[in-house]
Amino acid sequence: MKIFGVDFTSKPAKAKPITCAQARLKHGILNIQGLDELLSFRDFEDLLSFRGPWVAGMDFPFGQSRRFINNMGWPEDWEHYVAGVNAMDRGEFVHLLEAYKADRPYGDKEHKRAIDQRASSISPQKLYGVPVGKMFYEGAPRLLNSPASIIPMRMNADSRVIIEAYPSIIARRYIDRRSYKNDTPAKQTEALEQARRDIISGIQSAGFRDIYGFDLFLPDAITEICIEDATGDRLDAVLCCIQAAWAWGRRDQGYGVPNDVDLAEGWITDPLFETKAGQ
Repeated sequence: MKIFGVDFTSKPAKAKPITCAQARLKHGILNIQGLDELLSFRDFEDLLSFRGPWVAGMDFPFGQSRRFINNMGWPEDWEHYVAGVNAMDRGEFVHLLEAYKADRPYGDKEHKRAIDQRASSISPQKLYGVPVGKMFYEGAPRLLNSPASIIPMRMNADSRVIIEAYPSIIARRYIDRRSYKNDTPAKQTEALEQARRDIISGIQSAGFRDIYGFDLFLPDAITEICIEDATGDRLDAVLCCIQAAWAWGRRDQGYGVPNDVDLAEGWITDPLFETKAGQ
């Protein structure tokens, strides 16, 4: 199976492109074959329409929290509320989120989805720092307008399958809460580089297969690129590939998504959450 891993950004450009790892899962080995830079949203849309079959893991929130959806009076169905977001321009969406937060008390301004609570990931309302709210605005409507099967919100018969990935989950397995990336050159330290080396050692270790069900082949040239890239974008794209490949292996079990998932919010696929959901 062809596998893609996509490290997304809300404003792609040459200096900060959308990074796409390409891989092939065959005979129990995930072979990372290349890294591409998508310099525009048009390039991203071309990827979404690329002929299947393939599975892609994409690192941005596909949905908003149930609490935010209900408080806004949005439709409960993912396709309908994302269509409403698609009808807004970016400035309108940002203003909407800012206005929502303005009069709410501290600690009750940005809500997390159920999966964000488990993953310790950022609220999809967040606009600054790591602007995942803007990533949702740019990414989710493009998923809606694609023909692909979006897990778990819109599961159809299309041969293109897209799951939400979160590479930090894999990174934490091997380096705990140590940081491994930074976009600011002055903060790109040797400690971050060592953390990237430790992640790569982890995903190539003997215990990796016990967690994900396959082995990883990472060519030396791509290994070096991932180590040298202090932004972490290339390594994150590879980690997204891993989660997409794992989800494909669980395709007969709902791609590793629990049966009681909130279809308006969505889910991040990783064996960590499949295990917890069954407890």
